[in-house]
Amino acid sequence: MIQATETRSQTPQSQTEVSFHYHVAMSQPQSHLLDITLEVRNWTASHLDLTFPVWTPGSYLVREYAKQIQELTAKNDSGTPLTWQKQSKNQWRIQTENQHNLSISYRLFANELTVRTNHFDDTHAYFNGAATFFYSPGLEHHPIKVTIHPHHPDWQIATTLPAVDNKPNCFYAADFDTLVDNPFEVGIQERRSFEVLGKPHELVVWGQGNLNLDRLVQDTKRIIELEANLFDGLPYDRYLFLLHLSAGGFGGLEHKTCCSLNYPRLAFQNRDRYRRFMQLVAHEFFHLWNVKRIRPKALEHFDYEAENYTPSLWFCEGATSYYDMLIPLWSKIYGGKAFLKIFSKDVTRFYNTPGRLVQPLSESSWDAWIKLYRRDANSDNSQISYYLKGEMVALMLDLTIRRNSQNARSLTDVLRQLWDEFGKPEIGYTPQQLQAAFETAAGQDLSEFFQRYIHGTEELPLSEYLEPFGLRIKTDEAKQPPFLGVRVSDDRGITLVDFVEAGSPAAEVGLEPGDELLAINRLRVTADGFGDRLQDFDAGDEIELSFFHQDELKMIGLTLTEPRPANYTVTTVDNPTPEQAQNLQAWLGVEMTSL
Repeated sequence: MIQATETRSQTPQSQTEVSFHYHVAMSQPQSHLLDITLEVRNWTASHLDLTFPVWTPGSYLVREYAKQIQELTAKNDSGTPLTWQKQSKNQWRIQTENQHNLSISYRLFANELTVRTNHFDDTHAYFNGAATFFYSPGLEHHPIKVTIHPHHPDWQIATTLPAVDNKPNCFYAADFDTLVDNPFEVGIQERRSFEVLGKPHELVVWGQGNLNLDRLVQDTKRIIELEANLFDGLPYDRYLFLLHLSAGGFGGLEHKTCCSLNYPRLAFQNRDRYRRFMQLVAHEFFHLWNVKRIRPKALEHFDYEAENYTPSLWFCEGATSYYDMLIPLWSKIYGGKAFLKIFSKDVTRFYNTPGRLVQPLSESSWDAWIKLYRRDANSDNSQISYYLKGEMVALMLDLTIRRNSQNARSLTDVLRQLWDEFGKPEIGYTPQQLQAAFETAAGQDLSEFFQRYIHGTEELPLSEYLEPFGLRIKTDEAKQPPFLGVRVSDDRGITLVDFVEAGSPAAEVGLEPGDELLAINRLRVTADGFGDRLQDFDAGDEIELSFFHQDELKMIGLTLTEPRPANYTVTTVDNPTPEQAQNLQAWLGVEMTSL
């Protein structure tokens, strides 16, 4: 970009004395506005260029954080205003007029409670570096200080940035990347400190809920110990878990020495939802190796102004999703039956997504920026999540390695090689290097596998890979209704079409998402009774649909087709052989008889 070239011309010949110090004040929680001031000292250029990030590492979507900025001002040491102009949507140029000490102030709207955005109210302020702070192009490697001015003196500050000696509530980031990688949680908190493998850890919780903290700490320690064993140690001095208990949020974001988690506040007493939360913990903690240190070449150095494209997110997130199922099992947080139940749900989601046969996995990774986080009514027809299909492909590769080596090697050996070769020195890997690591562990050329299942759209033969390990996939034995190809929901008594599968009978007659479904064969149909109504028919039957399309009543006939499975269940094979039982034990760590 021309502007990027121009902004770098601001850099003084000597940068050693330039300092950046942010102050974050939170005086008006009812406004959700953070008051932020950047103090710049010993500046020597004629202007200062400031750029606001458009995305944050770990969440691959341009979110335009600069839209939350308002009331920006700049002044010199004596308080005289300085002239500034916007250069683009997220770039500001301050005319410094030979002033060496200056301050830039702005207000930042913070009312989006997710792990990748900011939230400020009368109980806390949570903010992420990329969504909060400017950087000066060409000076990203300069250290930065941040002083927090809490709304209330009782508010606590949680971050893994080191404190600055003799400066209350002041923290030090070695560079802008480090500042982005260390979110702040400031407010009313519940804390638990614990030690694992001689290193301090802390769980900081904001919000009320039905969480048993003592149980969570014990289960989290199990996960930490197991994952540390996979990689032969912990690559940090201390680690922080930030947990937000919200009305209905869900998510996690990884960092090198901490993670942010968001989960429904009353979900922890439900057994299945608690297991899902422990998967989230395992997932984000696993990322401190796979993604934060073992990462694609395209993410070795972050460009905060634009998309950072890579075809390898299927491994970053998909392999991590595969391990987040296994780690709680291996940690004995849940057993083999629970694992199969969780895995079955993922298999069901996978096979019920038509887009798996349309979008290649590597393309799904590449197009994360425009597709995964920007779903629409056609998404299930045209795309597949690199989390979900990546998990399935990681499983197939793991089982290939295990079978080829008689369980002497596994996907963990691939990760260990990547850790030694790329993670420890923090050098990004290429797609070719990633494939080579798999081939080393598998002892075979995997070019055809990668072409068919990662770069192509062939159906994944999951049952074929599971069978040597004593498992199979079966479909519902209950009678399924004939296939129409729609999903519906209730909207205050109105039956709305949510999804229409491409090529289905419904699609062929023009039914679209957003249409209001009224009747089948002139008898009223509701969202609750839709499936039961279809059970009245057989494949090949002709029916008449009545629906509103853009307020126009339509009555169209169509022919139903053969039923499709609604659910897939992963279960044991009939009469497993000793070899299958042995393979299952080596893989999952459970006895065949316990399933």
